[in-house]
Amino acid sequence: MNTLAWLERLVAIDTTSRNSNLGLIETVRDALAGHGLAPWLAANAEGSKANLFCTLPAQDGQTQGGIVLSGHTDVVPVDGQDWTSNPFKLTDKGDGRLYGRGSCDMKGFIAASLALVPQALAMPRKKPLHLAFSYDEEVGCVGAPVMLAELQRRGIRADGCVVGEPTSMKPVVAHKGGYFFSCKVHGKAAHSSLTPQGCNAIEYAARLICHIRDLADTWRAQGPYDNAFDVPHTTITTNLIAGGIAINTVPESCAFSFDFRHLPGHSAEGIQADVQRYVDDELLPRMRREYAGARIDIECGAAVPTLDASEQAAITALVRALTDDRAVRKVAYGTEAGQFSQAGIPAVLCGPGSIEQAHKADEWVEVEQLAQCDRFLRRMAESLC
Repeated sequence: MNTLAWLERLVAIDTTSRNSNLGLIETVRDALAGHGLAPWLAANAEGSKANLFCTLPAQDGQTQGGIVLSGHTDVVPVDGQDWTSNPFKLTDKGDGRLYGRGSCDMKGFIAASLALVPQALAMPRKKPLHLAFSYDEEVGCVGAPVMLAELQRRGIRADGCVVGEPTSMKPVVAHKGGYFFSCKVHGKAAHSSLTPQGCNAIEYAARLICHIRDLADTWRAQGPYDNAFDVPHTTITTNLIAGGIAINTVPESCAFSFDFRHLPGHSAEGIQADVQRYVDDELLPRMRREYAGARIDIECGAAVPTLDASEQAAITALVRALTDDRAVRKVAYGTEAGQFSQAGIPAVLCGPGSIEQAHKADEWVEVEQLAQCDRFLRRMAESLC
């Protein structure tokens, strides 16, 4: 199948992160097995989702080294969005665009990678080509580490990785890291007419939220900065909150979520320590003067490392040569590229579509972008010959 046929097939499988992705993974597995390949799966603990990894060996059978083409199979929900076409049916409206959930982010790249397989197998490659398709990237990049751990267990090495996030087929060499937290403040309930007998969890949560905002304001005003990023400083923000049971009851608990997106070189551990220090040194002593059993629990739900690709890395040089693009681009969103890099596989971003179309109603990718991706991947495979 060509790229468009593969994309139509992939979009039709609803892999919203809350669902299983096994329908897509098994479809791809069976197609690759039909080419005489031996893909393997690395599943989550429940067995409801899986990563897929497949090696196209070199002409002499070599499986070590080479390049990984990486993409995530999950997509974001369409709930509440005003689509003008079926989001799970690839739609051509005659305007040079293909509409459908995941067409841009990032089933277009996966489709092009799969369409490349028969061509790559026919090439006299001296190095292998690998396919790596993950689950649950959209909810904190939690699938890729399972696959990377299995790669390490199997002793599989690669020289570089291209993560095909939508970059308009332009190389992106760095992205921020992302850490996602849930916080629960535990106080003591009381009738609101007897407030001194309680410990107001909402009010103490508010103090911590204000401290988080103060951190954000400080970084925005004082840096550190990297002006190559679209947002040139580290950010931190509170995004969800819930607490209390009644208008006349001092709230016993308050829960909220926050995340920070940090620049490469801005220590994630240092940021976490700053938040925890404020809790330990400022908030808890005050709370426990009101109620000895007060506590604040902060849990890290997901952590996405930064990407800061070396310009000296072979994969960076190759992608720049194939795209004839020397511009330095860095983005605020996180990807699995940082995880590949952390695992010792140098990585860069380059894929069809624009991030501006991702996650939106009527998500689309240009047909010409897919054609560019086809040419890019074919030349990349040829570089292994």
